[in-house]
Amino acid sequence: MAVLSRNVQRVKRHARVRRRVIGTAERPRLQIHRTLHHIYAAVIDDTRGHTLVAASTRGKDLAALDSRTNLAAARKVGEEIGKKAKAAGINAVVFDTSGLKYHGRVAALADAAREAGLEF
Repeated sequence: MAVLSRNVQRVKRHARVRRRVIGTAERPRLQIHRTLHHIYAAVIDDTRGHTLVAASTRGKDLAALDSRTNLAAARKVGEEIGKKAKAAGINAVVFDTSGLKYHGRVAALADAAREAGLEF
């Protein structure tokens, strides 16, 4: 049996989760993407295929961060996505971890988004 890489395993987990997690107009999907250098978050309406709001450590509003790879940066992205979603009239989302463990930067982003007023 071939040993699968971590990324292949993550992609398989993400496909399995995406069969159930679908964003609608009433409750869009909050998807995160984590790389070694940045973290991204987007609120997506899957029925129309539109990204409603997005935030990342690459954005100009978060350019003043000391580090873009730590928990503090993930919390800032979570706060930013929560603020933007509330401004767009989005109160509740379904959370899509993209096959990543709910741990570390992923959990920090989620907790900050909840504190900013998003329900999931």
